[in-house]
Amino acid sequence: MTDMPPRPIALVDDDDDLRAAMAQTLTLAGHEVRAFARAADALAAIDADFPGVVVSDVRMPHMSGIDLFRALHARDAELPVILVTGHGDVPMAVDALKAGAWDFLTKPFNPDALLASVARASEKRLLVIENRRLRAMVDTAVASPLIGHSPAIERLRDMVATLADTNIDILVEGETGTGKELVARMIHQRSRRASAQFVSIACAAVPDGIAETSLHGESLAGRAPLEGRLARAHQGTLFLDDVDQSGPALQAHLIQFLEDRLVRPVGAREPQPVDLRVIGCMTQQGQAGAIQPALLYRLAAVRLHIPPLRERREDIPLIFAHLLDAAARRFRRAVPPVSRAVLAHLLDHDWPGNVHELGRLAERLALGLEQEPASDGATLPLDVRMDAFERMAIIEAIQATGGDMGQAIERLGLPRKTFYYRVRRLGIDLRKLRGLDG
Repeated sequence: MTDMPPRPIALVDDDDDLRAAMAQTLTLAGHEVRAFARAADALAAIDADFPGVVVSDVRMPHMSGIDLFRALHARDAELPVILVTGHGDVPMAVDALKAGAWDFLTKPFNPDALLASVARASEKRLLVIENRRLRAMVDTAVASPLIGHSPAIERLRDMVATLADTNIDILVEGETGTGKELVARMIHQRSRRASAQFVSIACAAVPDGIAETSLHGESLAGRAPLEGRLARAHQGTLFLDDVDQSGPALQAHLIQFLEDRLVRPVGAREPQPVDLRVIGCMTQQGQAGAIQPALLYRLAAVRLHIPPLRERREDIPLIFAHLLDAAARRFRRAVPPVSRAVLAHLLDHDWPGNVHELGRLAERLALGLEQEPASDGATLPLDVRMDAFERMAIIEAIQATGGDMGQAIERLGLPRKTFYYRVRRLGIDLRKLRGLDG
């Protein structure tokens, strides 16, 4: 993770000389200082979205620093306020500290003490703002189980919408934990078959000896009929989980069924036609060679690829926020804040277990069991991490302003040309975000 950038500082002091000296100290340290001679002016300029820290003298006419702190605290209890006091005001400052003020400095103070206190407060404020942004993105995210705004996931959502209302068979490919069954269920639930069953077969768990009965069922004299998976999925969807791990007998029966769409219960005289769609899935580690070509060609009329998390890193913080929110509700816990170390880990880790692995981290964090994650050793290049955070911030600003580009640009504090340059460079689709596509 990069060093924390300087944050805005609202500096409030009616003493012109002291205010100028503190402003110079903070400016030389790289902070953006907004100086106020009156507490009322500062209060009017600082809202709950202020991304920085407030430094205020205590003794001022009309409105004291303590009164300013109380008003700001009522507006945003997580806004850090550092109070500057004389010796006689220390008991009052201690009371404010107990009430939620961040820190207090006693005059005369060393400039290094001011910079150290501001640095700690800024670190905390940055974390609060990042967590609020994640929460806001969870609230405004696309209403789809496929979470994210990367080009790859946008294309996948479009493909799901396009294919859902067709009857074409589909092969879904992706690494373990990428959500292959989730995509299959989305296609089923958005299709005209949604009122019928979604029947799943764990292909790796079907021994060759029972493959025929499992698929077709039985109709033997003297025995109650046994319905197979194919008949159960009539008018619905048959999902072949890990079809690349199915045995030879199961593959042979699937090839025959995909050719004629007939159910042949063991012992029955006549086959029965069924109407269903087949969606298969397999991992993407070269396992296609385990599938007989005749089965692959019949099943893979359309192939959908689900990208792993490492190929859409900009989506990871948002997915994690959703998973953390769900885990907290499931465990009946408050949603915990996400530390900068965890945020860095989200973008630096390769996530070989993909969403499954990400979900386990969310559960541990929700239960308070997660320690600060250790570094993977190889940190992502700075530009990759910055692009991911920048893309997320731009999308959040556009969504928060209801697609109003002018307001989004103002919210981000970017020149208009810079905004549109970054939108193009990061591949952000403005039409989709404004709801104008299609």
